[in-house]
Amino acid sequence: MFSLQEVFGKADKFFGLLEASAEEARASVQALVKAVKDRDQNQSLDEFVLTRRKEKRITEQISEELVKTFVTALEREDIEALSNALYKIPKTAEKFAERFVLGVERLRDVDFSRHAAMLEKATDTITSMVKQLRAGHELEEMKEQNDRLQYIEGEADKLMLELYRDLYSGRHDPVKVVMLKDLYELLEKVVDRCRDAGNVIYNIVLKNS
Repeated sequence: MFSLQEVFGKADKFFGLLEASAEEARASVQALVKAVKDRDQNQSLDEFVLTRRKEKRITEQISEELVKTFVTALEREDIEALSNALYKIPKTAEKFAERFVLGVERLRDVDFSRHAAMLEKATDTITSMVKQLRAGHELEEMKEQNDRLQYIEGEADKLMLELYRDLYSGRHDPVKVVMLKDLYELLEKVVDRCRDAGNVIYNIVLKNS
């Protein structure tokens, strides 16, 4: 077990920024889940844009602080890698939302509930992992959470194969097939972004254990 706080005597400011970044990533997924549940024809992208902009500001602040700070609790390249990985989650969620809103009328009978459940679990896990960095939790505990992300990503891959099989069956309108293929792939990419962030966190803990 490692304790970064013990080494540096107080919590590093980057922990707070990374935690805020993880929360924005989770907020973007919560907005995505709400969008696919409501199917409101007049729904706005404002919530996605706002979340992504907040995430971008945090990412920029982290970069600025890295220039000004001489000693950091985590290695600089690790802070930057995790910041970038977290930023990609709301960025990808916003891309999904942009396309979903365009075709919402054609998508009223499409069930996105399994994707939504996976995404919520993935971002909840990421947020927990980032918060645990501050406390310096044991490697085994962090590995367990990272394994959970790998499992979710594997389930997302299985779901994609199932959905491809349905799309290629010839039973659907060609325009709808193109739309769904694009949306399904973006949802899978959000899961992949969560997995990538989890790998960065686990490697940070592994390096400091």
